[in-house]
This record gives sequence, structure tokens and C-alpha cells, in this order.
Amino acid sequence: MTAPERVVIVGAGLGGASAAASLREQGFSGDVVVLGAEPHRPYELPALSKGLLLGDTDEPDWVRDENFWREHNVDLRSGTHATRIELGARLVHDGKGGEHPYDRLLLATGSQPRSLPVPGADLPGVRTLRTLDDALALRAAMSDAKRMVIIGAGWIGTEAAAAARKHGVDVTVVDQISAPLLPVLGPEVSRVFQDLHSEHGVRWQLGSGVAEVTGGPDGVRGVRLADGTELPADLVLVAVGVAPRVDLAHQAGLELSDGGGVAVDANLRTAAPDVYAVGDIAAHFHPRYGRRVRVEHWANAKNQGTHVAGNLLDAHEPYDRAPYFFSDQYDLGCEYRGLADLDTDELVVRGDLAKREFIAFWVRDGQVTAAMNVNVWDDGDALKALVENDTKVSARDLEQGDLAGLV
Repeated sequence: MTAPERVVIVGAGLGGASAAASLREQGFSGDVVVLGAEPHRPYELPALSKGLLLGDTDEPDWVRDENFWREHNVDLRSGTHATRIELGARLVHDGKGGEHPYDRLLLATGSQPRSLPVPGADLPGVRTLRTLDDALALRAAMSDAKRMVIIGAGWIGTEAAAAARKHGVDVTVVDQISAPLLPVLGPEVSRVFQDLHSEHGVRWQLGSGVAEVTGGPDGVRGVRLADGTELPADLVLVAVGVAPRVDLAHQAGLELSDGGGVAVDANLRTAAPDVYAVGDIAAHFHPRYGRRVRVEHWANAKNQGTHVAGNLLDAHEPYDRAPYFFSDQYDLGCEYRGLADLDTDELVVRGDLAKREFIAFWVRDGQVTAAMNVNVWDDGDALKALVENDTKVSARDLEQGDLAGLV
């Protein structure tokens, strides 16, 4: 296979930017072009719903310092939106009329917030949180708001609730699920987060659907639930998940998975010659799980982007890292490794749920499929090994044993 002379990357988020940086760090001297729709240089997302929204910082974590891209001869085209791919001609078109030929193409277009399909969802004062500009605008709105309704009790919704309470805003969280984070953590662990927020004054409207956002041209007045309950609000955050940005891939004729992502093999390669995908859009055939997995977390974009650089240069190495994410809410910090199936896996808890100092393990057939440490920070390497090494363990081992000794 002929080594590439020109790599084009569509998407200047963490996945695409990590790939560009890794190409240079691996010694690639050809052209690297990165097309990014946002006006900012590449940044990481976690701080948007954590430190930046809390007011602890005014900037995100940048992928590299301001001079890196110029010093490493990366042609970073911020504010440039890719509009069309011609696979046969190996050409990417942008919204400014530019054409970008490629030898290898990487798609890293990320996700966009899902909309709320109810009347009033587009009123002034209804916000989403996905970009740096979103986070700065939401933080400014929080400083003026008195009552906020957050629609969605997932990670973004709960982290935003913690930030809003720090700003002194009255907060109600609405979701159709019966407990926050329930689809990821199950009832026992999700109760920890629900109680934590309740102690900090957050109110819950769970098991409730939204019928309408009320208000007018001057802004929102509230949220009306399906049962008729009226929740007054001068600020509404819609945090009902994200959808992968796959329109560009779909229009080009690339195969999409049943879950909506771009289908890629273990090496993060699509069926089209010399076209790869990483991050939120990648429905990746994961060697560890024997099926396609699409992960929307920060670490997946970063690690896949770094990894795929080698494959863009003909390494042919499968990506097999287990998913990882973290969250900080009030005085609770946690890390989650792996991929649990709540329908089949047994929950084993080491420590004290009530004190919010514990490790939760999800176990299937004597093997740890996922582990989450909450306010416990000494066992990260052991937890990673337990998730990734298919070690046979018992519930008693996990509850009382030396975790490092188990692996």
C-alpha cells in the first residue's frame, strides 16, 4: 500500500485534532488539513459542563497550545464547514467553495444536541450545551436566572444542575426515567446521585414527560409537563442526549450502523477505500465485545483519534480499549471503566453507598464488565486491569480482597 502524502480530517474536535497531532508526533511529514466548523481552535469538552460552567475557569482544556498547529505545519481551517465528500474523486468540498483532495480521509464530525419536539422549544431562554460558546452563554444566563428547569437527567443534566446550584439558581430536573442516570448505573447507584442532588436543593420531576415550553418573544416562563404540572422557569436547559453528525457520511454513501453511527471495522476503517471514522460517529466493531460499539465520551474520541493516526499510516492495529469517562458533581468525583449490561450483570459494591465512598463492579460470568470508583482514588490501575484482562473473580474478592492482587 502506498504511503499517503495528504490526509484530510473533517472535524476539529478532540478526535480529529488528536489524530492530527498524533500524525505529526509519529513523524508524518505530508500535508495534514483539518476542517473545523467552529471558530475556535480544538478543545476538549469535559470542562464545559464542569469547571467552565461552575465559573472555576474561563477557558476549556485546549487540545494543544495556541502555537502547536502552526509550528507543526497542520493546516487548521477553523470556521470551515465540510459540505460534501466525493469518494470516487477523493475530494472534500467546504462551504467556502474550497476543494480538498485526500489520500486518506478521517471523519470526526462529533455529535449535536438532540432537540425537544414540543411547542416552545425554540423560545429565547431555551438552551443546549455542546460547544464552548454554549457553555459561556449558559453560564452567563445562570448568573441572571432565578428558576431553571433542566430537561434530561443524564450526565450533562446532572452536572449542569450542580453548576446551577453553585450559582444560586433554583433547579428542577425533569425526565421520563424514574431516577437520574438510571440507564447507565442502575437503581442502586443512581440513587446515590439523586440523594446527592436532593441534599443540595435540586427538585425532581421524574417519570414525567414534557408537553410544552411556555413563554413568548421575551423569553420562557416555564415548562408544562404531560400531566399538566406547570414548572415556572426563566431558563431551560434541554439535555436529552446527542445525535451523531452523520449527514456528510450518509450523503457520501458510507454505510451506517443500526445505531446510527458510521460503520467501521476494528481498525476504525469504513468500507470505502482509505476512509476512517473516530469518536461519537464511529460505530466501531470492538474486538473486546465482538460487536459494534458507539461511545460518546471524551476519552473515546481522544484515544481513537490518537490510535487511528497509526492506521492512517498503514499500521493496521485494532482499537480495543475499554470505554472510560468521569464526572464531578459537588463533592462527588467518579470514574467509570468498561461497558456493563444492566439486564444481565450483577452489581457488587465495595465500600459504602451511603457515605458516597465506594467502588461499584458489574460482573458477568465471574468477570468484571465495568467498574466505577466514587470518591476512591487509589485503585485506578487495578480497576482498569480487572475490566480489560478478563480476570476471574468472586463477589467476595471484589468486596474484601486486595484488588491489585487479583490481577
